[in-house]
Amino acid sequence: MLAAAELVMAAVAVVPLAPARGGGLRSLTVAAMGVRSRDATAKKTTMGDHDVTEQSDEVSQRVFVKALLDDVHALEQMLEQDMFETGIRRIGAEQEMFLVDRTMNPAPVATDVLEHADDPRLTTELARFNLEANLTPYEFKSDCLRRLEREVIEVVHKARVAASKCDADVLLVGILPTLRKSDLGLDNMTPIARYYALNKAMSKLRGGDFHIAIKGLDELETTHDNVMLESCNTSFQIHFQVAPREFARLYNVAQAVTAPVLAAAVNSPLLLGRRLWNETRVALFQRSVDARPSHHQARGLRPRVSFGDAWVRDSVLEIFREDIALFRVVLGQQEYQSSRAELAAGRVPSLQALRLHNGTVYRWNRACYGWSESGPHLRIENRVLPAGPSIADEMANSAFYFGLMAAITGEYTDIAEVMDFDDAKNNFFAAARHGLDAQFRWVGGETFTASALILDKLLPLAREGLRSSAIDEEDVARYLDIIEQRVRSANTGATWALRSLAGMAPQTSQDQRHRRITRAMLEHQRSGQAPVHTWETCRIEQDEQWREAYRTVGQIMSTQLLTVRPEDLVDLAASMMDWEKIRHVPVEDDEGALVGIISHRAILRLVARGEGLDRDAVVVKDIMRRDPVSVTPNTTTLAAMKLMRDRAVGSLPVVEDGKLVGIITEHDLIDVSAKLLERFLAED
Repeated sequence: MLAAAELVMAAVAVVPLAPARGGGLRSLTVAAMGVRSRDATAKKTTMGDHDVTEQSDEVSQRVFVKALLDDVHALEQMLEQDMFETGIRRIGAEQEMFLVDRTMNPAPVATDVLEHADDPRLTTELARFNLEANLTPYEFKSDCLRRLEREVIEVVHKARVAASKCDADVLLVGILPTLRKSDLGLDNMTPIARYYALNKAMSKLRGGDFHIAIKGLDELETTHDNVMLESCNTSFQIHFQVAPREFARLYNVAQAVTAPVLAAAVNSPLLLGRRLWNETRVALFQRSVDARPSHHQARGLRPRVSFGDAWVRDSVLEIFREDIALFRVVLGQQEYQSSRAELAAGRVPSLQALRLHNGTVYRWNRACYGWSESGPHLRIENRVLPAGPSIADEMANSAFYFGLMAAITGEYTDIAEVMDFDDAKNNFFAAARHGLDAQFRWVGGETFTASALILDKLLPLAREGLRSSAIDEEDVARYLDIIEQRVRSANTGATWALRSLAGMAPQTSQDQRHRRITRAMLEHQRSGQAPVHTWETCRIEQDEQWREAYRTVGQIMSTQLLTVRPEDLVDLAASMMDWEKIRHVPVEDDEGALVGIISHRAILRLVARGEGLDRDAVVVKDIMRRDPVSVTPNTTTLAAMKLMRDRAVGSLPVVEDGKLVGIITEHDLIDVSAKLLERFLAED
């Protein structure tokens, strides 16, 4: 949905107007800046194309590359002839969202919700539990921010009403805390052929599974056999229309200001049960669609998701040319119109192939081409900001960004002359990791904390930028005051979630805590638009959903595992049991696969064998139970209880994708039974 995030072939981020429903794995803003599609042909060439195919044979690849180069030459000609709209700035946005059920799990009902909503602004995303709204572009002046906010509120409400007919709801959050790896299978991919084509193409380029390794407060390392990890991300993507002659300067400004804006906006600290970066979407998106084979990674080839490596010098062409040179063609279409022929005929070309390729390269600030009745235009698409935690927060983040975009060029003629690119890039990743606690190196090499830079330097600049753009003073004050109060209180969406988790930790399971903060976010979003800095940390409360916290093994299993290998001495296993007061130790191989289990009872039997036994020669594989009875995280708790009783075992290893991920014991089930009985009696 980035979420993060866009995997889409046809999130080509460059479409004319109002894309058709079903537009893109992270489809682009409606027109991000147009008015209406000019005709049926223009509409067909948007992200909604259904004839997109994997570029799997040499002939089709050559046809596509020829069309791609033709588009670049046409773009060069259009720039030389000053064909682009100038003298006006517009803003636009895309609102990505999660669908959740009454238990706060992802609800894979997107296609049904779209039918009930019947709103052309709403479209599918990669996963069946995501939606996206493509919003109207507004001229950057007067009440444009307020009008954009009203439209976001309206379309989210419309989606929520439609979702209620499917026993679901809409939640705005960067990463859904209750997501599990089992939610990310191809059965939850939106059933549209182009998504499967993209998955096949990316997997083929990768040459194997996608590997995720992210270190934060906790650590996550896992592999996945498809691109659905990308669907963990949802974002609020914003667009800023610029003139060609100012593109390079303003694109560099966007690169520089992205870090401080993100530091104040972080809202995605949790992924698959782990506390990672303040904005984990940044790390996840880069890895979830990293199609580089190992030899490309070894020589440092840039991934498809990137911040870039240098300032733009002169033109938008630098970005498009670089992305064509660096990244192989992934998807194509059956037919292409010659863009230069279109120009010769006096028509504005759609640059169909260029837009399609651009939609498979995911810069955090992306260059976009589009057109409307006013002519062709260029936009800078900021893809960094997360969805939520409230619409007011999203709009405040956007106002901060737009204000800085309008002001920085007045403060510094060329940001590239006063700031090192590496500092801008390092600032970006520091913001994603640490939020307001990040340390930044700013203009002239000065160092600041993120909070100090925002409060002392950037908020005054953003206010001036909005005022100089004739934005209503009431809106300037409202939105930027939210940023100021959020920064002063150090209460971003990420810090609110982490503080809430810490406050609930002693007496609750991890699953229960994650459901609670998810429900609390939803309650805040449904009850109004109070920004996150006003939210109190949430607490576990008695409610009608408490039973859901104990329904499956994955919700109650222990994940902090002590394990041994088959060749380890039995004395090691015995000592571990004694030290930690446990009765079962799983046995795994060097790849993490479960190969056995050793029990306290097996060790007692070994001791009972008596004298003459050389215990220093006995290893775990000699006494372990091979092929132990195991379950998956999705096994119901009742089924696990029955299995333990029927098989007379005191523990069940939990295995997912062939790897050991947890263990459930008799003690865990007794504890769960006691909690359920306590709750039941309290309600009686």
